[in-house]
Amino acid sequence: MKLTILGGGGFRVPLVYGALLTDRAEGRVTEVVLHDLDAGRLSAVARVLSEQAADVPDAPAVTATTDLDEALTGADFVFSAIRVGGLEGRANDERVALAQGVLGQETVGAGGIAYGLRTVPVAVDIARRVARLAPDAWVINFTNPAGLVTEAMSGHLGDRVIGICDSPVGLGRRIARVLGANSKEAWIDYVGLNHLGWVRGLHVAGRDELPRLLADPGLLGSFEEGKLFGVDWLRSLGAIPNEYLHYYYFNREAVRAYQQAEKTRGAFLRDQQARFYEAVAAPGARALDVWDRTRAEREATYMSENRETAGAGERDADDLSGGYEKVALALMRAIARDERTTLILNVRNRDTLSALDGEAVIEVPCLVDANGAHPVAVAPLPGHATGLVCAVKAVEREVLAAAESGSRMTAVKAFALHPLVDSVNVARRLVEGYTQVHPGLAYLK
Repeated sequence: MKLTILGGGGFRVPLVYGALLTDRAEGRVTEVVLHDLDAGRLSAVARVLSEQAADVPDAPAVTATTDLDEALTGADFVFSAIRVGGLEGRANDERVALAQGVLGQETVGAGGIAYGLRTVPVAVDIARRVARLAPDAWVINFTNPAGLVTEAMSGHLGDRVIGICDSPVGLGRRIARVLGANSKEAWIDYVGLNHLGWVRGLHVAGRDELPRLLADPGLLGSFEEGKLFGVDWLRSLGAIPNEYLHYYYFNREAVRAYQQAEKTRGAFLRDQQARFYEAVAAPGARALDVWDRTRAEREATYMSENRETAGAGERDADDLSGGYEKVALALMRAIARDERTTLILNVRNRDTLSALDGEAVIEVPCLVDANGAHPVAVAPLPGHATGLVCAVKAVEREVLAAAESGSRMTAVKAFALHPLVDSVNVARRLVEGYTQVHPGLAYLK
């Protein structure tokens, strides 16, 4: 079985390959093809993968190419993890937004819109190529903004593109851990959009254990989200929000913290990864050791500004292990081997949430089998959550319309309608700023 990884020179690719090596029960991937536009990054990551596989018998063969059509032809699964504009683009997204006093985070607010506007045309081109060169392939989309990009690709691939994110999985795992439950045996009632969802229940043996957590201030304040959002706010919501909702519920504090930080997250990662690729290229370098050290630093500093704002302290050691690669492999295994499982995924709504149309991509528990991912029926969201979901989905639709039409006016509308951009004039200045720094937005006229 051939697995193609788009963005194959990306820093997190060794997580996927490492999971393939340790999960030998998968046993079906015989070939991994890395595709990237940057041959130097491809070479560096290939070195890390080679060291990972050094003592593993029958490890999947790895090849690398800068030819997209070659990479896609004959693929059974395609992992799409591209970053249009690179980390320099992310740093620019943050800088332009913060200069206007609004959030520049890569998936939320102005930064997410800018990232989406330059990513959607590329993702659509990939989807068209997959449909032509590998029509039976399943595309697992890692590329952010994951829900928006998955929806763009679904217009050409239908249900054969599925978006994934490790945030809901990590959240469910943390809730289960603090309750003394096994997350693998729990049903997590999670509903929303990518990076905009809420855990409303955690059911073990038919019993919802979330009320017990919400009723105990000590337990509730003992894990990441309790520290981040505060016990009183979580009890007021009656649910545990995805960590990215901190950007909405504490927006002014988050913007202030980002403005005062020595570096934005994108600038930090840009500089950190530049050092990584340079170090791996050095003669005699132990590529895997360099990667391990860099990854540990990356995970420990995740959302550090938000935690500082909330006084949440350092991340728990148990939360530093990532997990998106495990979600991806579980999804691939369920489809390839028809091993039915339940995963929280980004899929087309159908009739799951009545407030949205059937084509809208949402993030919900899904039953997965050889025929793909099927969203599970869920109870409606409360009014405040429905309003936010509908508002953000409306923005995503304007981003898709702008990417398709090339309309600058529609792009302004997308920024202006976002709940975290509070001015049409600010939206106009954002579009002006982003088109000046991103060659990938030259199509907006």
